[in-house]
Amino acid sequence: MILPIFAYGQPILKKKAIDIDKEYEGLSQFIDNLWETMYAAHGVGIAAPQVGHGIRVFVIDTIQIMEDGKKKRE
Repeated sequence: MILPIFAYGQPILKKKAIDIDKEYEGLSQFIDNLWETMYAAHGVGIAAPQVGHGIRVFVIDTIQIMEDGKKKRE
């Protein structure tokens, strides 16, 4: 599910996110939603607070960075 992305100025973006563990309810589905949201926005990374969740979770796709570095070396 593609989640709404919160823009600059939203209160959730100013709060310190809380630590969670792997037993956090719905974590696997939430991470799947983060990936889907990030790719739909043509991004390379996204954090939970950017979609309105005050927890410490982020995803990042480094393949684009690695591919860009490879092109520069060639």
